[in-house]
Amino acid sequence: MHVEVTIDKKKKLPDGAAAALAVELNKRLQRKFPDAEATVRMAGMDGLSVGSATPADREAIEEILQETWESAEDWFQSE
Repeated sequence: MHVEVTIDKKKKLPDGAAAALAVELNKRLQRKFPDAEATVRMAGMDGLSVGSATPADREAIEEILQETWESAEDWFQSE
């Protein structure tokens, strides 16, 4: 299953934040979805795309993404 997170490029994120989010999100997703692979990229607007997922799986993925984003102070270390 492929998960793509897009972040509005107008948002000012610290250097390395998108890559760190991808690493942490993959760790968390793979606990529940071993075949999941997430990518994070900057784009024109925020978004989430989930391939080959049931509505229940998509909802679980949205929750994992929200929890990951909200706990950034625990896993993201800016340089």
